[in-house]
Amino acid sequence: MLSVILGVGTGYFLLPSNFFQYTDIIIDIGLCILLFFVGIDIGKQKNVFKEIEKMGFKILFIPFGIMVGGIGGGVIGGIILKIPIQEAAAVGSGLGWYSLSSMMIASYSTELSAVAFLTNVVREVIALILVPIVAKYIGYIESVSICGATAMDTALPVISKATDSQTTIIAFISGIISTVSVPILLSIIL
Repeated sequence: MLSVILGVGTGYFLLPSNFFQYTDIIIDIGLCILLFFVGIDIGKQKNVFKEIEKMGFKILFIPFGIMVGGIGGGVIGGIILKIPIQEAAAVGSGLGWYSLSSMMIASYSTELSAVAFLTNVVREVIALILVPIVAKYIGYIESVSICGATAMDTALPVISKATDSQTTIIAFISGIISTVSVPILLSIIL
């Protein structure tokens, strides 16, 4: 949270406006550096791949559960907020991928696109805050589940730090499967 507050202050008070045309590139480079070091940490663990191989197809239950939970949570939220079930399910099927889900939903409804964007951004922020807590007090796999699609990128360094190498690989695989499923799920639901 302190990093975000410092970033807001820096952006508002210190940086010239032409700097912001380069922020996407800077973010991508920073994320690649983080993922590179996560990869080094995974590569040091020689037996981790054998453990993943032992799990086999059971590893697919994690992203499947994430999808069911995301859509189901969206539907429950829609019922509470009196949003049509199809629209609520569409928002939930974003699985934390706010940029793609909001763009896909924009062709359906601008207002729903804004809801999807905010919902998925909040999901990512909450995941980044809760991953260490959930990993410590509930379990490593459970900490992966709150991240959704972001388990393979922005949340991966946090998962790596809060869990072990095996869980980091599971998170990466789960994130890839969740990410690939978002456009499919959204297309079906919309």
